[in-house]
Amino acid sequence: MSSILFTIEEGIATITLNRPDKLNSFNGEMALLLQQKLDECAASRTVRCVYLTGAGKGFCAGQDLAEVVDPRGAGMQRILREYYNPIVTRIRKMPKPVIAAVNGVAAGAGANIALACDIVVAAQSASFIQAFSKLGLVPDSGGTYTLPRLIGWQKATAIMMLGDKISATQAELWGMIYKVIPDEDFAVESKKLAATLATMPTKGLAYTKHVLSQSMTNSLEQQLMLEDEYQQKAASTHDFREGIQAFLEKRTPQFKGE
Repeated sequence: MSSILFTIEEGIATITLNRPDKLNSFNGEMALLLQQKLDECAASRTVRCVYLTGAGKGFCAGQDLAEVVDPRGAGMQRILREYYNPIVTRIRKMPKPVIAAVNGVAAGAGANIALACDIVVAAQSASFIQAFSKLGLVPDSGGTYTLPRLIGWQKATAIMMLGDKISATQAELWGMIYKVIPDEDFAVESKKLAATLATMPTKGLAYTKHVLSQSMTNSLEQQLMLEDEYQQKAASTHDFREGIQAFLEKRTPQFKGE
């Protein structure tokens, strides 16, 4: 059985982490397969939204520690450089929206990979744990970059040092994630969100993602110049012309992602 399940339907690429007996904890095979599928999504003209979730009861419990302690295993440096850092980089550079549909516990690297996605929704029973401190480790997978920007320095520091379990409801209240969805509605409602994004102007969404990412380090003047540059790019797309025409004709636009 593959550690990654992958389907494309109606513009949505669904990537499912598939080691349910291990709460979808990462090993090398799964990490490299995830990278491969993210590359396929980035290159595909068919894919207009990526939906990342987990099989079974968990989203992702982080690194499979059996691989870490194995003397023949990859070792911590290789795990970061070849597994997690490339995954986070691919998500952030993906020219399409990436949804993390957190269906259960997201711990360690699993939590931080979820938070690297553009929109994070979580089932009501899901939780987020920065589990690194319990093992004497430093948070990785971009967590020390992403989490303080989402919830502030104090809360991020406390969560990472104490290793508190944060409920999905608390995560939403703090602005860590976009929305909590009742468990019984999670699969349907989270897919509806993906379906909405898959029918929107994909290039405009990609430009929005890029401009937002630069705002973390740009000055106001630099950001205004960047908005100017990417607004001109967006205004030259097919979907912009379609959006204007549909507005004038008082009809629903039919965006092509072009």
